[in-house]
Order: sequence, then structure tokens, then C-alpha cells
Amino acid sequence: MLVAFAATSAKAQGGSDLYVASFHEVGTHLSIGRPVNVTNRVGYDNQPTFTADGRALLFTSIREDAQADIWRVTLATDAVERVTQTTESEYSASRTPDGLAMSVIRVERDSTQRLWRFPFDGSAPTVILPALRPVGYHVWVNEANLGAFILGEPNALVLADPRTGRVDTLARDIGRALVRVPGREAFTFVQLARDTSWISEVDVRTRTVRRVAPLPPGAEYHIWTPSGQLIITSGTRLLVRVRDQWDVLADFAPVGVRGISRIALSSTGDRIAFVAADVGVR
Repeated sequence: MLVAFAATSAKAQGGSDLYVASFHEVGTHLSIGRPVNVTNRVGYDNQPTFTADGRALLFTSIREDAQADIWRVTLATDAVERVTQTTESEYSASRTPDGLAMSVIRVERDSTQRLWRFPFDGSAPTVILPALRPVGYHVWVNEANLGAFILGEPNALVLADPRTGRVDTLARDIGRALVRVPGREAFTFVQLARDTSWISEVDVRTRTVRRVAPLPPGAEYHIWTPSGQLIITSGTRLLVRVRDQWDVLADFAPVGVRGISRIALSSTGDRIAFVAADVGVR
């Protein structure tokens, strides 16, 4: 179950914080500014995604009531507000392709985990693909193609069409990172293996999978820049794929950041967000 999965992760990490930094890409040159802790509290703040205009982050937060809900932080003011407040838990917010709603993993009262749509206009949420369960993570490519991590032994990657209900299993033994490839009808995931794990790509038009790059031990979370450069998180560092090898893009150890995991890039390409181990309020 995602609840147990998330609670275990939060406990093991001692909580987590969200950091945001400026990001610049000129040709193949990448630069990142000094990261700012935008949650800065003891507890679990995770799974960031930028709003369409890049001015705010949606994220999952577990607070004093032990309830997982979606929250929003406005980056210009650091104002934080609760977006969902339900008797269920919501995780992993993502903008839907039509821009009118967010999709979340909802843990329902009977512990079923399904994908739900929450319209931004405040109207009633509805379930997406009722038969698809238990969903752990997801990524939208377009209205007809949704990649989903299905919990099981082993975990599975499926490609689903919410319009028709078609679901195809494409891989098993996968990691938690599912990432849209900008400018293409494709997304990437992590194929786990005993020796070397790989970032692999799904072409949703052909439903085919190909290997993209091997991962260093322990690495999993990644993003693609607007020009198609691949960045992963590893410990205190961000690494970028250059000429078939991983180069250090940034190391945040000197500013006290450690245990970097999930990562997100704004659609405007000017801000980067990542999750790091909670170091307490400063």
C-alpha cells in the first residue's frame, strides 16, 4: 500500500523538505542557483510538481493530523495553503493534459489506491480508470496515454488509455520514477536489475521500450530539460548525462543539503525543485 510505503519512507529519512533553485539552459550549458528550502519544517513534504505557470509547487505533505494531503506553496511569497482536505489520503499530484485539473493517487477508505481527478474549479473529484489498481505513481503523456506504476510482486509498468480503458503491461521490476520526455510522445522509467539499473524509454505511439542510460548505484529520480538533457539525483549531487557518462552538474553538500531524491523542473524551464532529507527548521 502507498500509505505504508510513504510512511516508511518518511520515517527512514527522518522527514523531507522541498528546495527550489533557479535553472538556466543555454545550448548545452546548464547552471543552477543556490537552493532555497521552501517548506523548512520537521515532517514529510515530498512529491513536488510545478503549477503550469511555474509560480508555485503542488506537493504531498503529512502534518500533525497524520493525514496525507496535497498542499501548495507560492514561490514569490512562501505562502503555503492546503489544497485537499479529505478523509482519504492524496499523493503525487500531477497536472492533467487539459490543464483543468490535477490527478492524484487517492488511498480510499477501504485502502484501495486509484487515480483520481480533482478539478481546479473546486467541483467534485472523480475516479480515472476505475479498474486500475493499486496505483503507486503515474505520468501523463497526453489525454490518450497514461503511464502508471502498479504495486505488486513484482511492481509493474502499464500504459493506459483513460478514454477507452485499454491497459497494456510493458515492464516489471520497475522503480518509482516516471518522467515525461519533453517534445515527444514518450516517457521514461527505471528498469531495476541486480547488477545495473537503467533509465528506459516508452514510445507511446508504438508501445515499445528502449534503454537510454545506465544508472549509478542507488540513483533513480531524474528529469529531462527542455532541450533533452538528462539529469539525475545522487546523494548531495545532481548529475547530467554527457557523452555517455555522468558528470557532476551541482553538489549541494556545502550548503547542508543531503539525501536528494525526487526532482521536478518547471514547464517554463527556469526553476528546479527537489526533495532532500529533513534537517529541521533553521
